[in-house]
Amino acid sequence: MADDLWNIAKQVEAGRRLSLDDARHLMASGDVWTLGRMADTARRRRHGNLAYYNINRHFNYSNVCALRCKFCDFYRKRGDDGAYEFTLDQAREQARAAIPAGATEIHIVGGLHPYLPFTYYLDMLRAIKTENPTLHIKAFTAVEIVHFARIDKRPNDIEGVLRDLQAAGLGSLPGGGAEVFDDRVHDQALKGKIRSDKWLEVHDTAHRLGLMTNATILYGHIESRDDRLTHLLMLRDAQDHAIAKGWPGRFQTVIPLPFVPGVSELKNLYGPTGLEDLKMLAISRLMLDNFDHVKAFWIMQTPQLTQVSLSWGVDDID
Repeated sequence: MADDLWNIAKQVEAGRRLSLDDARHLMASGDVWTLGRMADTARRRRHGNLAYYNINRHFNYSNVCALRCKFCDFYRKRGDDGAYEFTLDQAREQARAAIPAGATEIHIVGGLHPYLPFTYYLDMLRAIKTENPTLHIKAFTAVEIVHFARIDKRPNDIEGVLRDLQAAGLGSLPGGGAEVFDDRVHDQALKGKIRSDKWLEVHDTAHRLGLMTNATILYGHIESRDDRLTHLLMLRDAQDHAIAKGWPGRFQTVIPLPFVPGVSELKNLYGPTGLEDLKMLAISRLMLDNFDHVKAFWIMQTPQLTQVSLSWGVDDID
């Protein structure tokens, strides 16, 4: 084992916080086995031999979106082939279908629909709660929350929007829309989407109001490895802030998401390898020492790699 890795391993064993330079050494190392061992040590210190999951029903209420992110092959414009938007009856049906499946949570996200009013989203939450009162609703990324504030003509009232959604049944926020916290990446691939400051503001506000939230990072496209590490450190700082303030909410889990080219404008890119996925999951566990959970999103990382990732710092499976 190289000296740099040996020194970092000793820090992990001692439970000490790792630095940006430590993370750079981990990212540059080809010794994925030692990296996995370190992440497994951090995981077992926190969770022993336990792994967590829930039975989750996921639906996207609409693929109509005002943005045109280059990595996305989901969005449509109204009138395009394949464009759709759910009625409230369709949302109720999703809640009904969750019952025989044994789901305890429903996960709802969608495009930034330019024509649906804010009341549509409140009515959707109420309809789901009426249909299935025990179902936990995890819904709406920070990007959607900012969009709701704009369409409801109160762009500076994120807190008011979140309070209204809570009153209608919102239980927590997913972590989507973070992508990579870097202005260059946003300008090239995500133009028009909120940047890191706004994304973190929404989650800070949610934490202050008692909402638990999640965080993602989308990697393997046009970002640099240093961009990824900066993103993780910004999440760690935000969690430190919530803990120091004593807010009742905070980040529950980080979900590193590998970029899948699909038929998007970035389809010429290859996306990350399985080894890169394991490295990102392990480094996320090691750097985010104030996050309880690291989740492998098996739909994107495959069930087989997700099983392996349980020895690379992952304790949570969606």
